[in-house]
Order: sequence, then C-alpha cells, then structure tokens
Amino acid sequence: MRAKTLRTWLEYLQSTDRLAVIEKQVHLEYEIAAVAKKLDGRKAAYFTRVEDYRVPVVSGICSTREQFAEALETDQFGLIPKFTDAVNSPLPCRQVQNGEAPVKENIVLKEIDLMRMFPIPVHHEKDSGNYITAGLFIVRDPVTRKQNVSIHRLQVSGKNRLGALLLPRHTFHLYKQAEEAGRPLECAIVIGVDPATLLASQASTPFGVDELEIAGALRNEPLEVVRCETVDIDVPAFAEIVLEGRILPHVREPEGPFGEFPKYYGPKSDKEVVEITAVTHRNNPIFYTIVPAAYEHLLLGGIPREASLFQTVRQTVPSVKAVHMSSGGTCRYHAIVSISKRNEGEAKNAILAALANSFDIKHVVVVDEDVDIYDMEEVEWAIATRFQAERDLVVIHGAQGSKLDPSTNEGVGSKLGFDCTVPLNSEPMRYLRIRIPQYDEIKLEDYLK
Repeated sequence: MRAKTLRTWLEYLQSTDRLAVIEKQVHLEYEIAAVAKKLDGRKAAYFTRVEDYRVPVVSGICSTREQFAEALETDQFGLIPKFTDAVNSPLPCRQVQNGEAPVKENIVLKEIDLMRMFPIPVHHEKDSGNYITAGLFIVRDPVTRKQNVSIHRLQVSGKNRLGALLLPRHTFHLYKQAEEAGRPLECAIVIGVDPATLLASQASTPFGVDELEIAGALRNEPLEVVRCETVDIDVPAFAEIVLEGRILPHVREPEGPFGEFPKYYGPKSDKEVVEITAVTHRNNPIFYTIVPAAYEHLLLGGIPREASLFQTVRQTVPSVKAVHMSSGGTCRYHAIVSISKRNEGEAKNAILAALANSFDIKHVVVVDEDVDIYDMEEVEWAIATRFQAERDLVVIHGAQGSKLDPSTNEGVGSKLGFDCTVPLNSEPMRYLRIRIPQYDEIKLEDYLK
C-alpha cells in the first residue's frame, strides 16, 4: 500500500518527482508556509533543516484531487464513491501493543515543552502565534466507548498548553458533557498520518461513528491503533507524533487571530484550553503542517463534504451524477451539481437539497451532465448561456451561513441557487453544442513534424 503510513506516502511522492526536498535552512516564522505555498498544487515540501531544530517539517502531501485518489488507490471518478462506501461500512481497528507501535519508540512524561521539542510554524502575518494545523484531535464517548476524530486549529499558549477552537460539533458536545460534570475531557492530538486516515477524520457522520474505522475501510484493512500512556484514547500506531492531554473544564484563554480557509483571519476570542500530559513519537519524527487555505487544506475539507452532499442530493434527485465543491469557493461555499434532468423543477429541488446539506454552502450551480463540473470555464459557460435570473434564480435571505464569511452578519446571510439546466421542451438545435468531428482523435504531433 503506497499510503500505508506518512513515510511510505512520502517515498511514493519522491519516486514520482512530487516531493521537493529543501535542504536550505528555513525559519519557523512565515518561511516554511511561504515556500510550501509556492509549491502548492505541484509538489509536497520537505524541509530538512529548520532553524534550531533537528526535526524536519513536511507540508502539501496531498494538494490535488488526483493525489488523494492515488492514496486511496482509485481514480478521480472513484474517489467519492469509495469514500461514501467507507463511511457506510466502517472497519473496526486492530489493537496492538506498545512494542508493535512505532509511535511509542519515545515516551515523554515529564518536562514537556512543545516548542522546544517540535518545529511548530507561524503561518500568516497576523497569526497570534505558533499553530498546530494538522493534528487529528481524538476524544472518546465515555458511555459508548466510541471515539470521535476531527481537526481543530491549536495555538501553542504555553510549554504544555494549547488554545483550541472547538466548533459546535461532536467533540464540543462531548466536552460540554464533561464540563457540566466538572471534569476534563481526555484527548489525543495525532500528527503525521497517512492520507487515508487524514481524509477520514473529516467525514460527515452521525454522532457515534469512529472516523478511524472509516480510515480502515478506505485502506481495505483494519487501522492499527495503540492505547495512549496517560489517557484512555487509541491512536494510529504508525503516526509520527502523539500529544496526550485533556481539555480543562471551565477554563478559557485568548486564542487567535488565525488565518483560516476563506483566506481571512478568524478573530481573537477566549477559547477552550488543552493541557498536555504526555508526548510519544517515532524515532526521528517528521512534523506535518497544513498551510491554511492552500489546496491541501481546501481539498481535505472539500472531498468528504462532496460525499455527504452527493448522498443528500440523491435523496431528492435520484438522477444526480456528480457534485463538486470548487476551490474558488474555498471547497465550502460553492457547490456545483450535475444531474440528468428528467422533470422540470428537479434542478431547483437539487439546489434546495444542497443548501440544506450544510450551512456553509452559499451558492449552488446545477448543470446538465454534459458540463464538466471540474472545469470552472465549463461551469461559467453554462451560467452564461443556460441561465436567466427571471426564471432560474433561487434566492433565500436570512439563512445561517459560515461565521468565517466576513460578508455575513455574524454568520447570517443570503444564499443563491442557479438552475443552469436546459429546458426539456427546448428546440433540438437551440442548445446543441458545437462539435468538430475527429477533434478527439487527432494527435497534434502528427501535424507539427
């Protein structure tokens, strides 16, 4: 398996000339993020010499849809079906002992100093400090024993202290239950895993589904996990680094601002606090960081959302062919939906279903299946030639949206739907696309010898 671990995936990228090994010494503050951003969408960046550290840093390990597909051993068209199947058929993990888990090669229980141990970067000009951006945040439901996996931005606020932005989802729900009982919530932060496990962490699932089991289904084999040293959490055995800790009850400290996926800053406010109780890591660990708003960040959130969106739209419009959360819409705000229209009005139903799928979705474009939804020039052409606002526009005001969208009023704003499908009763020639016979078969090199 080319993506069994972070290390095997990096070896694969290097063998296919998609890993830039940077031997020039770099600074934590801005330089790592700047170089990785320059390579965004082309190559992963592997920094061997970070000033004052012996630990290397890597970023951009999956910055195209094709790379995520390769990691899942499928192609671009099989990516969403495979992810959907894994969400619907999770595979239980396989427990291993410490001796079988490389992440236990080093165990630190005392004198924890995160900034001394690991090269945690500063990414943007106005960021409030050093941030862990690619840590899988794992907590356990004490009643069901099921774990929940997610990713949260984590600001280093002390030697063994992190400020965490916990959005009102599953982790936050478990934390509030613990806080109301006056106890901390145990957690583990996992840094440096394979792309399948990384992608699984972002699955949109009902409460009580363990995303590590989805990772196993994506890999077609159980994910090997090992129990933490100081908390009752199971973590991927081949991870590079694990930070064990607990979210403190009734404690809030300033966190932010921080550059987020919409390419604006999330504001400063008082947030939950994680106290680190232990650190385990592999020999010669690799620190993995995600540059916010880079393709890797956007796709990591967008691909699982596409799987959820497809399922939602299919319940209303069974003839849906594909969906795409575009990078220009930050893989959150813009949805393009392809349908095989059989009845008038289906496109508008698809719009309403898409908007209901996630409060993040702001604009929906529905097109016929002859339009390539991954080619934004094609999508724009459909808007230009198949859309009339008088009959094809859906407008909803006062809807819940993303609070990170600065154009909203504290997250409340307007949403639009564009029905860009061809009317079923149109004259045959009216919307017939022009075509040059033999175009696809001709090889240009035969004519330029």
